[in-house]
Amino acid sequence: MPWLRDDSLVIGYEGGGETFAYPINILNYHEIVNDNIGGEPVLITYCPLCFSGVVFNRIVDGDPLTFGNISALYQSDLVMYDHQTGSFWFQVAGEAVVGPLTGSRLTPLPSATMPWGDWLRLHPETKLLKGTGQSENAFAAGTYANGFGTGYQDRINDEKFVFPVDRDLLDDRLSAGEIVLTVEVAGGQTDYALGDIGDEAVNDEIGGEPVAVFTRSGGLSVGAFSRRAGNCILTFDHDGAGVFVDREMGTLWDFSGRAKEGPLAGSGLERLSIRRSLWFAVAISFPGIKIYSP
Repeated sequence: MPWLRDDSLVIGYEGGGETFAYPINILNYHEIVNDNIGGEPVLITYCPLCFSGVVFNRIVDGDPLTFGNISALYQSDLVMYDHQTGSFWFQVAGEAVVGPLTGSRLTPLPSATMPWGDWLRLHPETKLLKGTGQSENAFAAGTYANGFGTGYQDRINDEKFVFPVDRDLLDDRLSAGEIVLTVEVAGGQTDYALGDIGDEAVNDEIGGEPVAVFTRSGGLSVGAFSRRAGNCILTFDHDGAGVFVDREMGTLWDFSGRAKEGPLAGSGLERLSIRRSLWFAVAISFPGIKIYSP
């Protein structure tokens, strides 16, 4: 695929003992992928207007749903529908807003976003979504392949939204166009402003769970993990060369949370559920959400 460059963004997912990459070039057109990985029905979603990539479990009330795109928007974000009930779903929130399932929420799953070259180096055996049986150049015009169209983020920061947004729901704690990572554990949620963090390992706690957020490439590469390793709670630093080091054991960890060298080599961190999006969509989806402050 000549259009897939090393710096083209992908959403990465691990399941059933395998890894999978979903290029933003393709998701920019189709926005939704219904997949089944390791026996788990999953939904890969992306909205270019919100720069929002989220992976969900497709099971609601014990039944797997199949999703489509209604080609309409809610709060300037993708609206999905499920084939089984016809309910409409707000993508970033993963919440049904119209129909029989109104108020239901999809469960987000652990995932990662990073440039294709980085994902491939970490997972050389990864499976790759190639799109439909179109021309091999069908997805070459990747306006959002590794970022935004020219001036788009500035426009959103100025609250000049392309489509209607309820301004009463906006939250001025961050600029509307700030790229944030929402990390979710059973005890709560926290947002991390990626523009403020840079290339870093953030050590935090959410709902009593020790959490590490790994970021690189100015926030293009993101992932979140539990800091628990056996009976230890680890504290991480970024060494400046794309490797993370825990202070307690001195083990070297890669961006997928795998211990590569040191006393814990061969072990792995538990990946946590994330949403990566522009701030305005998260603020509308989760009013009053906690924002990380160093």
